[in-house]
Amino acid sequence: MAHVSIYLNFKGNAEEAFNHYKKVFRTEFSNPPMRYKDMPPRDGTPPLPETDKNKIMHVALPILGGTQIMATDMLESLGQKLMEGNNFTISLSPDSKAETDGLYKELSEGGTDGVAPHDEFWGYWGTCKDRFGIRWMFNIIKQPQR
Repeated sequence: MAHVSIYLNFKGNAEEAFNHYKKVFRTEFSNPPMRYKDMPPRDGTPPLPETDKNKIMHVALPILGGTQIMATDMLESLGQKLMEGNNFTISLSPDSKAETDGLYKELSEGGTDGVAPHDEFWGYWGTCKDRFGIRWMFNIIKQPQR
């Protein structure tokens, strides 16, 4: 079922922040946090420094009224730089790839920093910044094979 989440970016302290939020909202992570060391290696990408391997690649936590917050640690070793304006994203999880592609096409029109939706190891993913400066993420998580 389609849903919307708020995606937050942190400078290495996502785990600390989300443990705090877990306590505040008295809830549990949607799934165990994924760490950068869990990411499959990619051709042409240098290995991560040891200090970054245990950082949070993805974490999700339900908060109020069906809303979920998610997060990642932005790593300078991957060329990422956290600054005001890229510290949050509205994350859309549509019901289909076709719906995702349509939303991406319309939201990215006149915008910047687009990565067209495509298959990744965890699912179908893309991102863009619209012409108003708002960052959007599109994400359909792969369902486990039965």
